[in-house]
Amino acid sequence: MEATALTRPDRLWSAPEVLLRPSPVPAVAGVYGWHFKQAPHHDLDAERLLYVGIAPRYMANRISTQNLRKRVRYHYRGNAAGSTLRLTLGCLLGFELRRVGSGKRMTFGEAGEATLSHWMAENARVCWIEQEEPWAMESELISHLDLPLNLDQNHHNAFHGRLKNLRAKARQRARELPISA
Repeated sequence: MEATALTRPDRLWSAPEVLLRPSPVPAVAGVYGWHFKQAPHHDLDAERLLYVGIAPRYMANRISTQNLRKRVRYHYRGNAAGSTLRLTLGCLLGFELRRVGSGKRMTFGEAGEATLSHWMAENARVCWIEQEEPWAMESELISHLDLPLNLDQNHHNAFHGRLKNLRAKARQRARELPISA
């Protein structure tokens, strides 16, 4: 398995580097891994792989149109509604999740997302490997590595229950609050 390329990569990339044009992230299928200079929670270790993701995502009736470049860039500058990593980090860091727009989407609001983007620029580093069918490798990585920020397929992880509950509470609280402008 190519896990070493994610657990002990030769190079980690920062937000300013990834967001450059042209971006160093290839526009191909693959698996990406997130490391953090400062851990987003006191019970997690810094300076190690905490989360893996894939692009594109394999779904029952289709394969998404995402690639590594689109997905990694979105995690650095998108919002919690489109990035489970951002949702997780924001919840761990104590940001208030809010319903936005029609009320179906939830983000940390304009200010919260900007603060999260800044935190990620300071602390989040990413690496990747090209993989034609990344969904197969993702399952293997999650089953064999300690990846506390992954929820899907990761019930065996010691942090899973706490993270799942924290995110559920944030969503419930957001449902109780008025829709944010």
